[in-house]
Amino acid sequence: MSQNFYQNTLTQMKEVFKIMHLNRDAASILERPNNILKFNLPVRMDDGRIKVFKSYRIQHNNARGPYKGGFRISPNIHEAEVTALATLMSFKCSVVNIPLGGAKGGIKADVRELSLAENERLIRAYTRAVAPFIGVEKDSIGPDMNTNDQTMAWLVDEFMKITTNTNREKGTATGKPVEIGGSLGRMNATSKGGMYIIEEVLQGYSMSKDPTFVIQGFGNVGMNLAEILHTKGFKILAVSDVYGGIYSSKGLDIRSVIDYFQKNKTLNGFKDVEKITNEELLELKCDILAPCAIEDVITEKNADKIKSKFIIEMANGPITPEADKILQSKNIEIIPDILANAGGVTVSYFEMVQNATNYYWSKAEIHEKLKTIMKQAWLSVTQAAHKYNCTHRQAAYITSINRIVDAMRIRGMY
Repeated sequence: MSQNFYQNTLTQMKEVFKIMHLNRDAASILERPNNILKFNLPVRMDDGRIKVFKSYRIQHNNARGPYKGGFRISPNIHEAEVTALATLMSFKCSVVNIPLGGAKGGIKADVRELSLAENERLIRAYTRAVAPFIGVEKDSIGPDMNTNDQTMAWLVDEFMKITTNTNREKGTATGKPVEIGGSLGRMNATSKGGMYIIEEVLQGYSMSKDPTFVIQGFGNVGMNLAEILHTKGFKILAVSDVYGGIYSSKGLDIRSVIDYFQKNKTLNGFKDVEKITNEELLELKCDILAPCAIEDVITEKNADKIKSKFIIEMANGPITPEADKILQSKNIEIIPDILANAGGVTVSYFEMVQNATNYYWSKAEIHEKLKTIMKQAWLSVTQAAHKYNCTHRQAAYITSINRIVDAMRIRGMY
């Protein structure tokens, strides 16, 4: 799957290169990351033995500013997956027009098998390995799958022991706890940004007065998106976690669902709803489907069964290129990941700015600034879609690539 994800990303890029008649030299640069860093991390386990973990930091492009991107911990992580995610980060930062490039990192490990102390030693070992290659003006790291604000606290603490310019270097890690320089509004920033795009979709298209939503994935992004939609009075028909989903034609009581999930760590057993599989959830009839979990969940095998009017990609790469074409033929509009889920990196950028100035904004200011950026990004993408007569995905790529290529050309990179 990881290799496929990278190939899918390249396929989508090359289609866009043709549409925009991109210079071949510029295309060659964008097809490859600038730097591929690999590390073997020896970590002492609680029982005294040493275990070595494979890890990565891949830096795709920094023409518009320092590299930026999260890092994840997963037993299935591969170089190709990290490369695809780093590439998408370059485009994501560019499409919302923040002055950062793209990177991604990862550690091959299963956090369920690690104690809290082992996890901390692993994060600190990773930080020491990448330290020469990161920094607020080089590459800033944020949380991703199986990493969180505590992870970022360990990372920045270890890094600040190594560097001399400690206070300014806080921005080397974002998604930190507020107590040590984190930004208000960061925890639900991805979902909040997605909501601003949904508002534009609802306003710009002929939708029902009471649109229905289906959300696949109930981690940080899916749960927060469900809560935001519910607070605004929208009807959510179904949600799911890794074990399966729950459905109600009347709409779910999301507050009760969240309370149950936080207590039980699963949706299984939630009463007075219909139990469904993740596959069945994706095929439900609704206005907006939001995949919020992993890549490649909509493929050529199930794309023809999708019944939503819109798909907003809150996960990275949830739709394969083959499925994309099938969905287009069914007139299902897709709001691509690099636009839809860019709220997280945008507020991470706000965190870097606040760390640099040592002046911190209120949550209301954060939300207002995020709203402005997301809505401007939507406008840029829709204008590109009209100009090139292309899909929203292609328009988002064109918008971001044009900005990166302009920066590379002005700097004399090609």
